[in-house]
Amino acid sequence: MKTERIAEKFAQCAKEGRPALVTFISAGDPDLATGLDILQGLPKAGADLIELGMPFSDPMADGVAIQLGGQRALADGHTLHTTLDMVKTFRKGDDTTPIILMGYYNPVYAYGVDGFLADAKAAGVDGLIIVDLPFEEDEELCLPALEAGLNFIRLTTPTTDDARLKLVLQNTSGFVYYVSMTGVTGAALTNTRAVGDAVARIKSQTDLPVAVGFGIKTADDAAIIGRDADGVVVGTALVNALANSLDDEGKATGKTVLAVHELVASLAQGVRRARA
Repeated sequence: MKTERIAEKFAQCAKEGRPALVTFISAGDPDLATGLDILQGLPKAGADLIELGMPFSDPMADGVAIQLGGQRALADGHTLHTTLDMVKTFRKGDDTTPIILMGYYNPVYAYGVDGFLADAKAAGVDGLIIVDLPFEEDEELCLPALEAGLNFIRLTTPTTDDARLKLVLQNTSGFVYYVSMTGVTGAALTNTRAVGDAVARIKSQTDLPVAVGFGIKTADDAAIIGRDADGVVVGTALVNALANSLDDEGKATGKTVLAVHELVASLAQGVRRARA
């Protein structure tokens, strides 16, 4: 089983002279079958890395769109076990695209840390982003995850000063996720120059790739942010594309999978012209 998919993918994108496109979807949104179709088609559409959201009832860092995506999945009976099964199915046809599980500690704690890490590794997960576990809680999950061979990816923000950044980076692996603004997902990104400065500051303290997320909605956004970042993360725009394709009862239609993949293809064009 490959253990360095994340590093290999960022290296491949850098060799191509462009940032990586990192796409977020909520696992099982709006239902398991449709969610799996979306997941399996992301690499062909242009995604380089995939963040797979672990649906949770109280996602405090997420805006309305991603909250609703998680609620649709939970209403359909989705669980963390189902998320891992999705990854396992995905790996039957794709052994190169990195998958990072993103979410909150509560479902992992309820699952059991040791069992979760073993099952995630066996399913083909490459890394974790756990939004509500700061470095002060590394013994809870970060250190066990690293020992199990999973990357633990940290979030940094505009309010992370140099002293705290040094501590945040101590046990970070895979890449650094820079949250481009304060607040929750889904807001508009306004100060791209500040993002570039922040990326440069982070890169001065680590050799890890830096990916930027929050507020990136279009191919033009991806191209602008991709001038400085090693990766461009898009989530809310994809979840909105999915939501806008649903019927009046919130169920998938014949347009749902295509709506997500078409937007991914457009964003992929954006990252490919970021440094042209």
